[in-house]
Amino acid sequence: MIKLFDAHCHLQDPRVFNKAPNLIKTALEHGIHHFAVNGVSENDWHLVKEMSDTYPCIIPSFGLHPWFITDRTPNWLTSLRDLLTANPSAAVGEIGLDKGSHAKTDYTDQVEIFRLQLQLAKELKRPASVHCVRAFGDLLDIMKSLGPFPEGVILHSYLGSAEMVPEFAKLGVYFSFSGFLMDKKETEAKKVVKSVPSDRILLETDAPDALPKPNGSESIILVDEHESNGDSKKMLNHPANIHLVLSYVASLLDASKEQVADVSYKNAVRLFSYEGSKLQQG
Repeated sequence: MIKLFDAHCHLQDPRVFNKAPNLIKTALEHGIHHFAVNGVSENDWHLVKEMSDTYPCIIPSFGLHPWFITDRTPNWLTSLRDLLTANPSAAVGEIGLDKGSHAKTDYTDQVEIFRLQLQLAKELKRPASVHCVRAFGDLLDIMKSLGPFPEGVILHSYLGSAEMVPEFAKLGVYFSFSGFLMDKKETEAKKVVKSVPSDRILLETDAPDALPKPNGSESIILVDEHESNGDSKKMLNHPANIHLVLSYVASLLDASKEQVADVSYKNAVRLFSYEGSKLQQG
């Protein structure tokens, strides 16, 4: 069976946390061997840690997402440093910059919080998982000022331009693709994916978000319907749907699913096999 590594997801998300044991079990049956589970605020870091303690397949990541920086406590950075130090298998994430309509936080604050976390990742020699929406120019400038990053930086759900890929790659960036890639025009998506060096490609689900579109004969797996904002409902993504992302990326690269699975899995294992990590210990 094809081996896959979900390089970025949120199984601690309150919408799916109670279903996580079944999600993980099903995903493992579909060949997903590892999951990088990313915290987004101080409020969920303990859940990510508990999940990683329970499931050896989970790589924990702790960070402040730009959407939630206003929830931080005065001692957030000390808490984050202590948590990462106490958990040598943990990466830093999800952190980042967001100028999109969903971001309700001050952008100047976002930049400050992001820089501090990226510096911490470099200091502790951990990879970092980065969210970026409409801020790739600023992101590149900040990374150039602090980098390079030999332990790696993941640009998760990458939707930036093909032209920026070489500049980011020089700094130690990996490019992770999710179901959001299917929202791009196929010609643009193909250009972006083909611009990424093969040793920098990762696959992810961003579950429970980034639900991919059905692809050919492959069926999509839905978690359930989530009630939100009264009567509106949203379909939730399952980590096993990484197979649809794999198929799409493989089609864009004119490669077999087996080739892309093998490359992306090896890239993720290399990225997360830093000193003290579960993969290194295993």
